[in-house]
Amino acid sequence: MTDNIQKFITSQTCASVCCIGLQSKLPFCFSCYYAFNSKEGLLFFKSSATTHHSILISKNPFVSGTILPDKLNSLAVVGIQFEGVVLAANNPMAAQAFKQYHTKHPLALAIAGNMWTIQLTQIKMTDSSLGFGKKSIWDKVD
Repeated sequence: MTDNIQKFITSQTCASVCCIGLQSKLPFCFSCYYAFNSKEGLLFFKSSATTHHSILISKNPFVSGTILPDKLNSLAVVGIQFEGVVLAANNPMAAQAFKQYHTKHPLALAIAGNMWTIQLTQIKMTDSSLGFGKKSIWDKVD
């Protein structure tokens, strides 16, 4: 993963994630706070198992989403689009989710919920500070 992508994701706090509906097959989007493991390309978020998006993800783990700057600057277009797969809670790569998420968001300890781990598989970053329409692409290599 490129340094500029890692630095951007690490410096932000909120993502918009899209999953697929069970019956309608229509997209369903939700926003969440996240923590990022740049070494493994993992996004961790917390949500109740009974939310609509958690139920959808449990049935179909493929997701996509976006991350925009926490503070938008209308003169500098920057952000990422991503694709990924939500890992099972017992996946060894998901073991660090609780600690890493609550280190970044300690107040979330007071809120009940399950930890979720998105393994990023593809990222496209747009950063106009590097030139108009400048894009960086990253694909996970197995």
